[in-house]
Amino acid sequence: MADLAATPPVTAPVARRRRSRFWRKVRRQPLGIAALVGIVLLALMVTVGPELYPHSPSRTAPLHTLKPPTTEHWLGTDELGRDVFARILAGGRVSLAVGLVSMLVGLLIGSLAGAAAGYFGGLTESVIMRLVDVFMAIPAFFLILVIVTSFGNHPLMVILTVGFSFWPQMARPVYAEFKKFRQSEFVEASQALGGGHLRVMLKHIFPQVLPQAIVLATLGVGWAILSEAGLSYLGLGIQPPLASWGNMLQNAQAYLWLNPMLAIYPGVFIAVTVLLFNLLGNSLRDVLDPRG
Repeated sequence: MADLAATPPVTAPVARRRRSRFWRKVRRQPLGIAALVGIVLLALMVTVGPELYPHSPSRTAPLHTLKPPTTEHWLGTDELGRDVFARILAGGRVSLAVGLVSMLVGLLIGSLAGAAAGYFGGLTESVIMRLVDVFMAIPAFFLILVIVTSFGNHPLMVILTVGFSFWPQMARPVYAEFKKFRQSEFVEASQALGGGHLRVMLKHIFPQVLPQAIVLATLGVGWAILSEAGLSYLGLGIQPPLASWGNMLQNAQAYLWLNPMLAIYPGVFIAVTVLLFNLLGNSLRDVLDPRG
């Protein structure tokens, strides 16, 4: 009883030291903190901004086409007289949604496949990992083009397709981690105490994989946004009148010499958003690395 009573005072300082070390590592990543703040501000802008900004992204004004920025139209108007800033806000909502949901789809499929292959081994490992090799041998963007061309470019189809093309990149590191930990002593102890496969995978192994999965998922958001922008630029992604940064670039290419800012505005937002997610992913990799 005395040993049990002495346990909380021993573990509490250890937990405090771990938290202290974690926050020290966070403070050593100013670029990561700035990227996180920028992502939060961008998300708030595209989420709340369309409700507060007085102009509609789809309302046309044929008599006010290609106008320069004014106090009424902050970034001017496009070839149909639509407010460019309103379309940037609406397009950012779509592009961020595509990036985040596609990443979640890829994370879910890749984690399930990699965990099953790494934990069970044998025939399951051979089948799943050979399937991963096949998908990784196919250029992801061309696979997306084939699927979207064959099954249509509804926004939901675009999201699922982009996420589906990301799963092999997620499956391989998850597989490696599960294979490494499946023979660990704590896993064998849990199995000896009657823990089922699902309990062992979720409670004991997956927490070891989670930091690396978070980093890959963060980097995957930027890749998904670029993929959607590329699809929309080719006319195979999000279709008008629904705005996205990619189809804004496609519409602007016909007016590049007349009004180049129509292409620069969405291009800058795409570049900054992808850069922010990449910086956040790199910082998370350093913070969550147990060897740091």
